Amino acid sequence: MAQSVRAKKTNPTQVTYVVDSNPNYTNICDTDCLFCAFYRRPKDKDAYALTLDQVMEKVGNAVSQGATTILLQGGHNRALPLSYYTDIVREMKRRFPQVTPHCFTVSEVQTMAEVARTTIEGVLKALWEAGQRTLPGGGAEVLSDRVREKLAHKKGGAEKWMEVHRAAHKLGFKSTATMMYGHVETPDDIVEHWDRIRTLQDETHGFTAFIPWSFKPQNTVLERRHPSRTGPVPYLRMLSASRVYLDNFDHIQASWFSEGKKAGQVSLHFGADDFGGTLIDENVHAAAGFVNKASTGEVTRLIQEAGFTPVQRTTTYSGVK
Repeated sequence: MAQSVRAKKTNPTQVTYVVDSNPNYTNICDTDCLFCAFYRRPKDKDAYALTLDQVMEKVGNAVSQGATTILLQGGHNRALPLSYYTDIVREMKRRFPQVTPHCFTVSEVQTMAEVARTTIEGVLKALWEAGQRTLPGGGAEVLSDRVREKLAHKKGGAEKWMEVHRAAHKLGFKSTATMMYGHVETPDDIVEHWDRIRTLQDETHGFTAFIPWSFKPQNTVLERRHPSRTGPVPYLRMLSASRVYLDNFDHIQASWFSEGKKAGQVSLHFGADDFGGTLIDENVHAAAGFVNKASTGEVTRLIQEAGFTPVQRTTTYSGVK
């Protein structure tokens, strides 16, 4: 059923991918999410916040390897003013006009607003004026108040995530929707998550894709409390059910990076039409002891081996070649 829906939404012979990188500008955070192995407190020896030039060096390295999308993210660092973020976007656009700044998750935007004592809309307008046009969907976890209270109570309920994407869509941003599952959620929580994003998509038509991935427990507080309940079979079930339920989403993204290359290939036969990105630089999963690497050439080969024609895309899913 998922494959039949996929064939109606996208070219059934093609699978898209993007050449991208996920660098980080800071690991300092005060939100204490139980699932996160990446964050550090300000006084920790390995805490850091990069300068503008250091961020641009990371972007330049990715661009030299063909990256067209930069998904920049970090912790919730209250020592950084709003101008820090807008300067990054503006300078990225100036130095690398071929790159899409796909930066800052919901909770980062919320932190910017708190530090600058402005509204969510005010932050989004500032980022827009700096040149940003898309927003990543990270930080959703599972959009159930019950789940978010257990995993990341300082982030607030599900509506906190929703209101940022709703405001972004109304300003003209495109964004992705994500889900990190395999911890404390129930099937009812997953359906609630799907229903929230499907309802918002009906309202704004601002989401480009849905991207689920499984919880990586190593080095997290949650590892000691709730063993991970993930694997390739639950993942394939998740993809297929997502494709069927989210009938107003054009794209469902497979994740070779989080689930493994073989599972990524198989997922292309379970409703997914996109193979995600090359992730030249990635540190959040790595902090949880999970590292998966692939060159652009290997990504295209994996897609071909699965029986599809690889098509490079932009952040917003228009074709490149």
